[in-house]
Amino acid sequence: MTTAQSCRLYLISPERLEHPAIFADELRAALDGGDVAAFQLRLKGVDDTAIARAADTLRPVCQQRGVAFIINDRPDLAVKLDCDGVHVGQDDMPYAEARRIVGPDRQIGVTCKASRDFAMTAGEAGADYVAFGAFFPSTTKTVTTPASLEIIEWWSELFEIPCVAIGGITVENCKPVIAAGADFLAVAGGHLELQGRARRRRPRLQRDLLSAPVATARPRCAGRPSSASPGGRRSPRLRRQRDKVLCPLPLDQLSLAL
Repeated sequence: MTTAQSCRLYLISPERLEHPAIFADELRAALDGGDVAAFQLRLKGVDDTAIARAADTLRPVCQQRGVAFIINDRPDLAVKLDCDGVHVGQDDMPYAEARRIVGPDRQIGVTCKASRDFAMTAGEAGADYVAFGAFFPSTTKTVTTPASLEIIEWWSELFEIPCVAIGGITVENCKPVIAAGADFLAVAGGHLELQGRARRRRPRLQRDLLSAPVATARPRCAGRPSSASPGGRRSPRLRRQRDKVLCPLPLDQLSLAL
């Protein structure tokens, strides 16, 4: 048995952050405690001022650690707030329009639910990663399109673009998702076990996930340099090798597409 060395975490914020500064302390502990590739700010039902306040507080925490800071739904705010990328859903702005807004250097991820057609369309358009799910019942979103692990196996075998698995993923159920070939596991705020913990305590999901035995594991590889943001900062990206194998890099070499 080998360990899940090549599968990394993609953390997602709670839908509301009443006190971003407090959450920032918990986020620091989470990022310092495990191999996290990206953090997505996914706030719902709040105005742009609240989003900007949260982004300005949390973005430095991520970027100082080589973790990509992604914003949900809003390509315009991704540019305005100097995020590393944006994640768009099927009901949000089309990929082409999002790319026009964010430009060539920021990454764009696309929700593809359980659809091979959605994923191929996104990949052909130029998406940096695709997200499949939900694979399990979720406590943060109503599951309207349950996904089978077969879609990850199919995608990982045929395509170079990294895939993110999302939806109810926990320590207890993550092993078959990793074994199916997921490049990243998206874990929502409720499962991070961040809030209410001692600030320096390592989140259980990260500790257990990174040592979770699975049937297969993919080797580490040399990576390409990350691209520069408009402000000159090195923007982390995720890449996959030409032989369809994810290239998970140390944080100082990370090449991230979330």
